[in-house]
Amino acid sequence: MSGVFVWSHALAAALFAAFAAWQRVSWRDRASRAVIAACLAMALWTGVTAALGVAAPASQLAESIRNFAWLSFLYALLRRGGSDHRALGVLYAVLAFAAAGNGAIDLLAAITPALDDPAPALLLSAFALRMVFAVGALVAVHNLYIATAAGARAGVGLPLAALGALWTVDLTFYALCWTQTQWVTEFAAARGIVAVVLVPLLALSAQRNNGWTIRLSRTVAFRSVGLVAALAYLGIVMASAFALEAFSGRWAHLLPALVLVTAALLIGTIMLSVRTRAWVTVMLAKHLFAHRYDYRAEWLRFTDTLGIPGPGAPPLEVRVVKAIADIVHAPGGVLLRPTGEALSTGARWEWSTLLPPLDVGGGRLSEILAAGRIIELDALRSERGDAGEAAAIPEWIMADTSAWAIVPLVHIDRLRGAVLLERPLVSRAFDWEDFDLLRLAGRQVASYLAEANAQESLIDAARFDEFNRRFAFIMHDIKNLVSQLTLVTRNAERHANKPEFRADMIATLQSSTARMNDLLARLSQHNTGRSEEPRAVELGGVIATVARALRVRHPVVVTGGPGMFALADPGRLEQALSHLVQNAIDASPKAEPVTLSTVRQGGETGIEIIDRGPGMTSDFVNGSLFKPFASTKAGGFGVGAYEARAIVAAMGGHIAVRSAPGEGTCMTLWLPHVQGPGTRIAA
Repeated sequence: MSGVFVWSHALAAALFAAFAAWQRVSWRDRASRAVIAACLAMALWTGVTAALGVAAPASQLAESIRNFAWLSFLYALLRRGGSDHRALGVLYAVLAFAAAGNGAIDLLAAITPALDDPAPALLLSAFALRMVFAVGALVAVHNLYIATAAGARAGVGLPLAALGALWTVDLTFYALCWTQTQWVTEFAAARGIVAVVLVPLLALSAQRNNGWTIRLSRTVAFRSVGLVAALAYLGIVMASAFALEAFSGRWAHLLPALVLVTAALLIGTIMLSVRTRAWVTVMLAKHLFAHRYDYRAEWLRFTDTLGIPGPGAPPLEVRVVKAIADIVHAPGGVLLRPTGEALSTGARWEWSTLLPPLDVGGGRLSEILAAGRIIELDALRSERGDAGEAAAIPEWIMADTSAWAIVPLVHIDRLRGAVLLERPLVSRAFDWEDFDLLRLAGRQVASYLAEANAQESLIDAARFDEFNRRFAFIMHDIKNLVSQLTLVTRNAERHANKPEFRADMIATLQSSTARMNDLLARLSQHNTGRSEEPRAVELGGVIATVARALRVRHPVVVTGGPGMFALADPGRLEQALSHLVQNAIDASPKAEPVTLSTVRQGGETGIEIIDRGPGMTSDFVNGSLFKPFASTKAGGFGVGAYEARAIVAAMGGHIAVRSAPGEGTCMTLWLPHVQGPGTRIAA
């Protein structure tokens, strides 16, 4: 292993020196300068380590220089991408501090002969700092890789992978050394092998690389800073504990455990505080990023809150308040709805204080909000606030210091509402980013509310339309029944003493009463009217019933014999046939009868209704005949043919029409044919 250790480090030193000489032509490029400097540092470290061994102070100092050089290379890559590299500035600062700390220890050991055999506490502190740097460097490598555009990942992925392998081996090596409280030289040969492999990967990357694009994730930056800060805190605490152990007296063996427990309790108490986490988030966003908000993440969260409610989600108005409040981390909010010229309180989300009854403010407040102005209540409460605007705000809002801001919801220059926001845990003054983002979010929310209101209006209109449609059909049927009963009343004056007329009159009244009850049932939205399961119906009986009821108004001729069966609901079939026969009667001259007959074609049985009226054009038949409220008759409702076709279609049939101007009309009501009684179909 000693031979592998020496030769691998010596070979790596030669290769890195040669690679640095090859890259000298790209010295003007910042990233290339960082690569050359890192390669020279690698050549120095591997050369010194091969000559003096891994535990020599000079080797450790060269390793600290190597770490700092590669850290500079990673930071150069980050800046070269043109992204907001300040977000990870804390990460690189902590890593630089760890490298500098190791360098200070190494320098002290190199210039002080007494430290050639350092105390265990100092040695463990050095190992701990090395591990902290290795973990932080791996985090930095990972962030750079995932932040690199897919097209450039082929050029940057190879050296990042090699650096990741280098620091992974370092982490393993120093973890073994720390656990055994001494140098584990047997494992040090692996670092030389990894260094040799790193050179061709860098060379291949240099050939592929045409420019790297880095897109930094704000979430990754926050987590990286938190992780490295925790590691740095751990490293400092461990180094302090072992330093105290080295320079303390009789209680020295208890000090490390006491320091570690105290530090853990302190950091746990601080980070468990919601207010502390909120403050840290605000400070990081304020000082590490050029923009306060990650607009992509905010917009994805915003649209998910509004448009993807999920099962058991709150109503839209509550989601509206939450979507606006989450932007500025407000813990709660209330929707203010326009009621005429004033505003009233509506849905609330996590609002912690009690609200007064509905009335919020008069027309002046609505005018201010309709102009798209976001009202910052703290500014109005101060002496520099606009007295006119402050007077427009209700007293209970001004008196409640938890009320923080009012965001208007404006859609097409019309106020759709406003959101009253509760003060966040870390209060701050609004800036231009807050105003711009909240104004844009308010307009988007207003469009959702406008769409929801329009949808509710459409639903109400559809309900009224359904009622009007039912009423129109009922009026059409009532008109026919009234005409029939009027004719019976008129004939009763002349034929009341005839037994045949009285029997026919009683049958007509019974039929009319049954149909009126059916009409009343159909008018209710909770009742579909009289309906039976389709069965075998003898068409001759239905034709005879309809003809007998309408023959008192107009001549009706029935041809063909009994024995033709079809699948139908007899009541609904009679209703549809009555509509078609009534239309034929209305279209026929008084002397011309309407003819009803049964026909058979394939698997269908039909009823023909033939009249000698003026006929219809093909355009009218194809475009208007079966449309509701379209009629050629004076005073007609235009729903008879439409309802008849709907009834027949529900029974599995259809209506065929043959007509021409001046030649009359033949309508055929087709239904599925059956052999005889007893046939049923599945419901």
